Amino acid sequence: MKTRRIVAAILSVLMMGACFTGCGSTEDTPAGTDGTASTDGTSATNEGGGDADDGKLKVGFAQIGQESGWRDAETASIQFHAGQNVDTIDFKFADAQQKQENQIKAIKSFIDMGVDVIGLAPVVETGWDAVFTEAKDAGIPIILVDRMADVPEDLYATFIGSDFIEEGKNAADEMARLLNNSGKIVELEGTVGASSANDRKKGFDDQIAAEYPDIEILASQTGDFTRAKGKEVMESFLKTYGSEIKGVYAHNDDMMLGAIEAIKEAGLKPGEDIKTVSCDGVKAIFEAMVAGEANVTIECNPLLGPIFFETAQKLKDGETVEKWVKPEESIFRQETAAEDIKDRVY
Repeated sequence: MKTRRIVAAILSVLMMGACFTGCGSTEDTPAGTDGTASTDGTSATNEGGGDADDGKLKVGFAQIGQESGWRDAETASIQFHAGQNVDTIDFKFADAQQKQENQIKAIKSFIDMGVDVIGLAPVVETGWDAVFTEAKDAGIPIILVDRMADVPEDLYATFIGSDFIEEGKNAADEMARLLNNSGKIVELEGTVGASSANDRKKGFDDQIAAEYPDIEILASQTGDFTRAKGKEVMESFLKTYGSEIKGVYAHNDDMMLGAIEAIKEAGLKPGEDIKTVSCDGVKAIFEAMVAGEANVTIECNPLLGPIFFETAQKLKDGETVEKWVKPEESIFRQETAAEDIKDRVY
């Protein structure tokens, strides 16, 4: 427990540092040079230095952006591990600001740099074939991190991340438990086209339809994985359906936190009048559960830095890696949140 708290402190400091870097004034730097990435995602931060022949593991990572606390924790985990291993890792990082075109530009930049491995958390599931083929032709393996891309399996080396369909099924079972198998609910979807949103919806909706015929999904709409949009959509649901709504399922905790605000502003009690189930397991949702304002979160572990770089090194060394690497995850409920929150590191 002590170790995990130390890690939490380190990640907090790192994320603060990343925020200061991103908010300060910087000059755009061309791809492949030291410095801060340009804001359009076309150049990258060099975290490790080094030159073409220094023997380091050279990795480029194209991140989605800063959509949520979960995403910040994933970024912090990856950057922290790279920063702790600057003698052996030459790390380039690009923030795509939730735009696929920026991620594609970043990948092309990494190819031009001649990195050993490219890491990508794809903002959407489709539209990657051409740039993935470019990477393959250059002999650079791609590691998909936390989200899948709809491409042939020979265009990427491995996927490190959760089973989103299973998360959706678990969320449906938890919602049914909270509602005693009967009631009307609404659904806050993630970013349109994102594999996590697609699969969390499929897992949840299919499980409800197959196992819980007395639960009705009144409406389902994207909240784009953000707190602000989650609140906005929940406000709309409440205006349309009012007290009919007995439960809300959100594809991530940030949207749920926004929904909780909307529920309270409508004069209702989240966690009581309207039951909540969401995915990710960020600390803020544990705080909401402790306060009695949220019921369940389905964990999706963002601390993927160590396993990402371990896998990247194996690929550089020519070792075989599993096609799907799954992190350990759990389900957390309001009843144990006060104890569980003590060990949260994000």
